[in-house]
Amino acid sequence: MAREEARKALIDGLNEDLSYEYQAIISYLLYSRLANGPLRPELMTFLEDEIEDELEHAKLLSQKIVALGGEPTTRPAEVRLTMDNREMLELALQAEKDTIERYTRRIDQAEAAEEIGLRVDLEDIIAEETKHKEDLERMLLNWRE
Repeated sequence: MAREEARKALIDGLNEDLSYEYQAIISYLLYSRLANGPLRPELMTFLEDEIEDELEHAKLLSQKIVALGGEPTTRPAEVRLTMDNREMLELALQAEKDTIERYTRRIDQAEAAEEIGLRVDLEDIIAEETKHKEDLERMLLNWRE
């Protein structure tokens, strides 16, 4: 694949990732407000704390898209809402797993486009998303509400 084609594919992929980072920000914000029951204070704090990481990812992605000559998307991926605390965490967990898969694919695209610095940035994001995934898995382990 020619470098220019690789760069275009990378920009498209980064825009897909950006739409999912927007989705994560919106989801975590709304889930923090929809959380209910006796665990509400803890869930609200946990969910709010996730927003900052996702916002930093969106900033990095939009900056890189512009640096590569692209235009950052303004549309989030679809947000699924629920009033059930467990389902909120399950949806968030699945989103983290999907995100890790997308960023793993994006690393290959970054290499094809000869964007080695971006590869490192993506690896850092994967490490953060893996921590989020593990936190959610532990919260859901033996869940009782």
